[in-house]
This record gives sequence, structure tokens and C-alpha cells, in this order.
Amino acid sequence: MSDVTVAVDDAHVALVEIHRPPANYFDAALIRELADAYEGLDAASSCRAIVLCSEGKHFCAGAHFGAASSPAEAPRSLYREALRLFAAATPVVAAVQGAAVGGGLGLALSADFRVASPGSRFSANFARLGFHHGFALSVTLPALAGQQTALDLLLTGRRVPGEEARSLGLCDRLVEDGEVRAGAHALAAELAQSAPLAVRAIRATLRARLVERVQTALEHEASEQERLRDTQDFREGVAASLQRRTPRFQGS
Repeated sequence: MSDVTVAVDDAHVALVEIHRPPANYFDAALIRELADAYEGLDAASSCRAIVLCSEGKHFCAGAHFGAASSPAEAPRSLYREALRLFAAATPVVAAVQGAAVGGGLGLALSADFRVASPGSRFSANFARLGFHHGFALSVTLPALAGQQTALDLLLTGRRVPGEEARSLGLCDRLVEDGEVRAGAHALAAELAQSAPLAVRAIRATLRARLVERVQTALEHEASEQERLRDTQDFREGVAASLQRRTPRFQGS
């Protein structure tokens, strides 16, 4: 089975599903598959809205820093593919069950809408790893939650449960635990009932220059990630995360 599957239903909604359970860690290859799926659906008249979802317990836990190879080692190749997600023309609803952590939060915020539940949790945990945030969170997080909230979430790396995420603007609809995918599909079906040419035109107007802003942010984020990945603090942050202990940062 591919790590990404695509199915379009009679409601003109495409289900784009990630298959790397339970945490659904990503790498450049996975993001490339998602971008390829989006581009294919942009060209399909049968698709008017996309539900981005994941198999298993969590939406996406971001990069697997404990793996032998991770996006931290090559952020630019990863972000070249991520930029393609923002350039897609079809509206996307992310079904955020479980955790959207680090780059997984960035992936969730690349969508137009997010549906979550009280059991969902959102975290930009980069600073707690001794790392710089990525996946264009420099653009998307302040746009959704405001500058001060974005600063809070990025500097503390704290976990935000579903109900608080709804109040902060990180998710658009809150449904019962176990109903996240159904809730996301319901919202996508609503979008698909509107005139498709009008939907794309309105979306393009509201997202004017977004791709350019995201590209600039990704370039800066990648540079900072490359700089910080060689620090002792980053090595300590990753080690502490894997050992489930409090990191002891030295500022070096």
C-alpha cells in the first residue's frame, strides 16, 4: 500500500489519507506524495474539496527525529514539496484526530480548515527540542491565532487541547471524539455544494500572495533549522524527548 491513498466520492469530496500509523511521521517522500495527490485532484472535475486525514491514533507527529534519517537533515528538500501543498487550488479540510505536533501542526495549518475533537492536541514543540519551527508556521500560526498567541505557542511548545484550539482559532469545528473524520467530510461536502469555479476564485483572492509569503518563510526557517541542528541544545532536546525526560539546555 502507498503511504498516501486517494478516493473521490459522489459528494465530490476526495479523501486523501496518510498511512503511517500510529504517529504518521512525515518525510520529504510523504509530502511529495501528498502534493502529487493535490495536483492530480486539482485537475479532476470530479473533486471539489479535499479531506486530509490519517490512519491510526494521531494526525501527524511531524518529523521522526529518532530515525536514522529525518527532515531535520534536509529541510530544503522537504519544504520544496511543502510549498506545493500551499499552491494547490482545491480547498482542503484537515481531520485532526489525536496529535498534530511540530511539523504535523504545520501540515494541519496548511489546510484551509481543521476539524478536531476535545481529545485532539496541537503543539509547536520545536523550542523544547532546541530547534527552529518550520513548515511555514511563521506565516500560518500568526494568521490564525494572532501574533501573541503564536509567540506563546512557539516559545513554550506547550500542548493545546481541542477545546482551547477551537477558542484560539487553530481549528474551525469541534466534534465528539471519534467523529473527526465524519465532521471533516461534512464540512468538505458543504464546500463542494457551492459553485466550484466561484469557490476557487474566492479562495484565490483571499490567499493572494500566500505562496510567495510561504516560500520566503520556508527559506528562512530552513536556514535556521540547518544552523541549530548542529548545536548541543538540539542534540540534548532530541535525546530528552526520546528518553521522556526534561531537557537540560546550556545555550550552546
